[in-house]
Amino acid sequence: MKRLSAFICILYSCVSVWADGTGNGFHEERLVFHGKDSLRYGATLTLPDAPGRHTAVVIASGSYPQDRDGTMAGHKIYKEFADCLGKHGIAVLRVDDRGVGESGGIYEEATTADFARDVMEAVEYLKSRKDIRKNRIGVLGHSEGGASCSIAASECRDIKFLISVAGLITDGLSSVIRQNQDIVASTPGITDLNRQRFDEINGIMFRTAYEYADSDSTVLSGKLFEAYENWKAKDDARMRELGIRPEDDHFRYPVYMFAIQATSPWYRFFIRYEPGRYLSRVRIPVLAINGTKDVMVNCSQNLGNVRKYLAHNRRVTTVAIPDVNHLMLPCETGMPDEYAKISAPVSAEALETVCDWIADEIGL
Repeated sequence: MKRLSAFICILYSCVSVWADGTGNGFHEERLVFHGKDSLRYGATLTLPDAPGRHTAVVIASGSYPQDRDGTMAGHKIYKEFADCLGKHGIAVLRVDDRGVGESGGIYEEATTADFARDVMEAVEYLKSRKDIRKNRIGVLGHSEGGASCSIAASECRDIKFLISVAGLITDGLSSVIRQNQDIVASTPGITDLNRQRFDEINGIMFRTAYEYADSDSTVLSGKLFEAYENWKAKDDARMRELGIRPEDDHFRYPVYMFAIQATSPWYRFFIRYEPGRYLSRVRIPVLAINGTKDVMVNCSQNLGNVRKYLAHNRRVTTVAIPDVNHLMLPCETGMPDEYAKISAPVSAEALETVCDWIADEIGL
């Protein structure tokens, strides 16, 4: 009797999709595979129609539960990347997040480290296929997926290249501080005084969460409320000096909601996340692209960190894509509330940059 594989694949359907009239076709396979801990993963594999073995990419999603297509604000971001890569002769595996679609597990109980393990399970599945080049499997991380892919690449020798698309290559504390500063600065209708107040209290709360991340929930929550009340007492006194009564002040900070979020396993890991700890061990080819109007992952900060943490690696390419947001969509403001108003697809420059880099640096 044949020895059973540790991975079970169930093929549900196969749909051919012709990309254009040049014969650069690809098709999709909907499938399910199981990891070593029996966790079920629902996925779609995009395969070029050309025969033989193919270079392959696993897409890792960003924060909050997402389906395999990366459906956000009416856009299917990961499907657009998969289609473009498929047309260029590159296979792509995109997976439903835990608890989403056909994947099992509970998303809310997982951390970025758990998502890194999901990435490695996907790589392991691709290795089991005869139509994939085992020595040319890479990972593409979007947003928080940049962090999970960095962790995975530092631990898994089967990952041969790493692509960060608006991916997080910044430590957790610095990233949330900068993200909120950029959002506040880009939000219309906020006075300069209130922008200053938001930046101040955000910084206090994030640093408190960082300091007590290893404490139990009661201690951490208590420290957050204590930090907020101390700030509010000083802020109320300042407002009175400016002639504004605290009871008439409409400035609000969601301290209760933040305390709930900050005590979660995900936030505790994320706020203490240090990319240098992982990227110092990464010596494979790396591509990092960020949008210049991204307010969620700051372009200059992030690409600067890529060069810093991977200074030992000579095969690193960084690209700033002008006038695109966190979803790699052409935009005006870059703010999240603009996403649904954008009808344009993912930036052609972003797509071509990824496809061309794989072709040139890795090979098909």
